[in-house]
Amino acid sequence: MKQIIKIGTRESQLAVWQATLVKNLLEKNGVTSELIYIKSEGDVDTVTPLYELGVQGIFTKALDTALINKRIDIAVHSLKDVPTKLANGIRQAAVLKRASVKDIFVYKTNCSFLEDKNSDATIATSSIRRIAQWLHRYPNHIIENLRGNVNTRLRKIDEHNWQGAIFAAAGLERINLRPKNSIDLDWMLPAPAQGAITIVCRNDDKFSFESCYKLNDTNTALCTKIERDFLRELKGGCSTPISGLAVVENDTMVFKANIFSPDGKKKIEIEKVASMPESYELGINAAKEILKNHEAEQIIVDIKNAAK
Repeated sequence: MKQIIKIGTRESQLAVWQATLVKNLLEKNGVTSELIYIKSEGDVDTVTPLYELGVQGIFTKALDTALINKRIDIAVHSLKDVPTKLANGIRQAAVLKRASVKDIFVYKTNCSFLEDKNSDATIATSSIRRIAQWLHRYPNHIIENLRGNVNTRLRKIDEHNWQGAIFAAAGLERINLRPKNSIDLDWMLPAPAQGAITIVCRNDDKFSFESCYKLNDTNTALCTKIERDFLRELKGGCSTPISGLAVVENDTMVFKANIFSPDGKKKIEIEKVASMPESYELGINAAKEILKNHEAEQIIVDIKNAAK
């Protein structure tokens, strides 16, 4: 009897798109699979700001539980939502080739006010990383909370008195929802692993691991590992103002990262370059270097206090 892999996914349009992508890729390799829909805490509560929810793993916890309880065989996640330490009994099976890493600004009528760093405006986002970087650049702006799936968040721009909102380009582009009234925020460094999709399975499930590992993109897996190592070493989660991006350039790994105070007033940045064979520990080494800076220690204390 042919083994069928049960793919766990959240119910949002983007999550289902990602799970369906994995299903189709498995099918090309002769592996049969089916989608199993799981509700996550992050989808149920779409009002409370993420940084008040103890956000670490909020979008993955329900799927992890279903995985451990063998209701599903694999789970598909946006890698930036996955805690840097996986739940016991679960391992990463693959990271798919990365899409856009950029953050974008979707504006209501125009975005000319962004040319003036002293302008007044109201912007929406629930990401503490985006808030810190935005306020560093536009200290007079007011930030409003924005939660819900991408469709809901786009609708809320029209319903509220905001000049616009910040999104991940990959999420909107994957499901063809990126509006024309949007611009790339080239100055904003992304969240570690932004734009990457991961597949996880149980440690003891050899069939699912081997089936999914064939989908692994080596460069994306290495780049996101470096970024997530940096985040973990700084004891940060996806609700911290920590950014990192590793990029392969001519057989060289270039890693840029920063850490902000939650109010955006303090910023420490770092850039490190290594040959590909020597790049495996790049994220850890960058974090250790940053931690030698006394101001960085204070920022981390500020982050922890803000999260309480």
